[in-house]
Amino acid sequence: MQANEQRGKDKQDTLAVVLPILTGMLVTLVTVAYARLAFGLILPFMRADLGLTYQQAGNLGTIVSLGYLFLVMVAGIMAARWGGRIAVMLGLCLTTLGFVVLSLSSQLPLLVLAMLLLGCGTAFAYTPVISLLAGSFPRRRGAVIGMTNSGIGVGILSASALVPYLIESFGPTAWRWAWAVFAVISAAAFAASAAYLPRVRISAAAAKAAPQVPMYRNSRINLTGLLYGVVGTTYIAQTTFMYSFALESGMSAVTAGRMSALLGILSIFAAPSWGYISDRFGRPRALLVAIALNTVGTFLPVLWPTVPGFTMHYLVLGCTVSGMFTSILTMAAESVEPQQAPRATSYVTLFYAMGQFVGPALAGLLIEHAGGFKTAFTASSLVLALGFVLACRLAWLSRTPLR
Repeated sequence: MQANEQRGKDKQDTLAVVLPILTGMLVTLVTVAYARLAFGLILPFMRADLGLTYQQAGNLGTIVSLGYLFLVMVAGIMAARWGGRIAVMLGLCLTTLGFVVLSLSSQLPLLVLAMLLLGCGTAFAYTPVISLLAGSFPRRRGAVIGMTNSGIGVGILSASALVPYLIESFGPTAWRWAWAVFAVISAAAFAASAAYLPRVRISAAAAKAAPQVPMYRNSRINLTGLLYGVVGTTYIAQTTFMYSFALESGMSAVTAGRMSALLGILSIFAAPSWGYISDRFGRPRALLVAIALNTVGTFLPVLWPTVPGFTMHYLVLGCTVSGMFTSILTMAAESVEPQQAPRATSYVTLFYAMGQFVGPALAGLLIEHAGGFKTAFTASSLVLALGFVLACRLAWLSRTPLR
């Protein structure tokens, strides 16, 4: 009898850990992979069907980033005040509505509104779910953040399979069905968040007791933010232009596509692995290794613009990009008191969002006017090298205990 009761208790304890993490993976799948990254897959068919110009299509992508940039700090303050679960649910309401509008609309103003909703929804859901789960499982914070972020890789793979299938099966207007499917999955993520995310809310007494030092006065947070800005600048440039670099270098579209899929597949398993590594050996060491390998991986196609060179690039980045994300977000959460973790992760993500604006623009200018793809990715490698220097400084600061 007691053995059965113990087994039942163990099962409940396991579900209490597994279900929130699986829900977090579903949230990142919707808010990052579907709401932000999948747009590039749907865009060619959407643009052709609606008769959009390339400038209009590019502006739609910018609107998502604007919504994210303007509200990411608001989302962190809201999560710290009323709880991360409420912020996540609000964000998923916005993404669901945005997907529905995209699936039904043809007018540009409505499309702009829908993309703005996606950006705002991502701001309210992504960083709050990361800080909520990390705070709920502090002993395995790195592993939890890594597993949660692995939902992004799952989302990229599923979107890469879904969009071509719909287009081949139902014709060039089937891009609307892709947005509709995303809306259904977003609604499912909302329901899962309501049911399974931890109901954590900072009490008024705890909020008053927590030190209210502005984030910009915290040297660790500022360094972490600058480093995250470096990652945002270089990663978005890589995702935007490396595929085109591979095609220009003579790689077939099919082979280049498989290389991109390889990155997504590897990131699914690499994200939780880096979380365990950072828990075991420390955040600074994991971060230094990840950035060093990313610097080498980014520079490989510049030195070796062939199929083996690009293969090694995607292999290295697939194994290590998630290490940077996981370590940076974990270090941000651990650089402040627990009550301020949502604000800290939102603050450093603000740098990342700004980097996403700067990266593609600078890379595009270098490609057009300063020597092409090799120049752009040489510059990207140099920026990553600067990030390594910042990581060294951050590792030194991390030796100083929190006060």
